[in-house]
Amino acid sequence: GTSPAEPRPSYVYKVVLLGSMSVGKSSLACRYVRNDFRELLPTVGCSFFTQMLDLEEATVKFEIWDTAGQEKYQSVCHLYYRDADAALVVYDIANKETFSRAKLWLEELEKRFLPDEIVIALVGNKTDLAAEREVTTEEGEEFARTKGLLFMETSAKSNHQVNDVFMSVVQELLRREKEKASKPSPHGRSTVDLRASEARPRCC
Repeated sequence: GTSPAEPRPSYVYKVVLLGSMSVGKSSLACRYVRNDFRELLPTVGCSFFTQMLDLEEATVKFEIWDTAGQEKYQSVCHLYYRDADAALVVYDIANKETFSRAKLWLEELEKRFLPDEIVIALVGNKTDLAAEREVTTEEGEEFARTKGLLFMETSAKSNHQVNDVFMSVVQELLRREKEKASKPSPHGRSTVDLRASEARPRCC
């Protein structure tokens, strides 16, 4: 009498990509979802991608929202990252100004989410431009450490650590799911993840 294996849980996670124009947010999303790289025109408003992950411990669907980096769209960007489970705050390692802007994006997220409510990764993109680097790896690491963020450097062009950064995000999300499941519900009942069976309403 061995009992049948329990079915793996399923989760839907909303992931937003934030950062200045031309840091490579769309290129990262395209490389991750389609394993494709091309020089892309600036995103207008927001682009949307999905990616299914069939992992040993769970089935995960990523809904990836790629937001526009231009200043004129920033006043509406909060509409896109409302209800996000994770955010990739992206900068260009060859452009110091985009690193400063990444810090401002983080401030925006801190205003709208409680600590531990969202998984945030700081991503230094364009490692293929190492000869033109303006932001050291140590600067990125140190800032991420002080803020409790995941950190990784990537290149959408050379496909350097693109999959790794998304995997580190999903592993942190699943770790938090386990943590939540192990805590007793305040009402004495076990909690159920409704996102697994019910799509959440979306804006726009």
